[in-house]
Amino acid sequence: MDAAHLLAFNATLLAALASPGPALLLALRTATVEGRAAGIATGAGLALMAATWTTVALLGLDAVFALVPWLYGALKLAGAVYLLWIAVQIWRDARAPLTATPQVSGRRAFARGLLVNLANPKSVLFAGAVLVVIFPGDLTGFEKSAIVLNHFCVELAAYTAFATLISTPRARAGYMRLKSGFDRVAALVLGALGLRLMFGR
Repeated sequence: MDAAHLLAFNATLLAALASPGPALLLALRTATVEGRAAGIATGAGLALMAATWTTVALLGLDAVFALVPWLYGALKLAGAVYLLWIAVQIWRDARAPLTATPQVSGRRAFARGLLVNLANPKSVLFAGAVLVVIFPGDLTGFEKSAIVLNHFCVELAAYTAFATLISTPRARAGYMRLKSGFDRVAALVLGALGLRLMFGR
């Protein structure tokens, strides 16, 4: 493994982070509604679970999902139910006014981010595919550890940047004006992703 491999991996990772999905949607909404600290804590949870899926892929446990399909199915179902639950909560509170930034503990925000990425076992399959394409097959234990640490650091830096940009007073004021519509769209997107995860192959 050399620097070119890590650069290619990071470019792919950043492109995936920028694409709309439950992780990005949760991170942006949390930073806007609950503030920068909560947004960063959520991003840390998302990053840790994503790096964990990369660890799983590097250990070859994606093959376990192929050999034990019921385990993959169980994780998919649990993840789908969790995403649908979040969607219902957001939809229900869409018209509720926000007069002040809610006080959410860093631990709770972190756990929420962790659970959202845990809710998508497809991440390990994606990680496995990317790793096979980019990295050589004879990685040492140290190189695998470096890839996992790199993954965590890149995601944490990206989510910290997102939280810093989106939690500004101007961004929050814009969200307050469009809160009902934005929250309903967010709920529909998360709900659709949950249903896709539940019923998709």
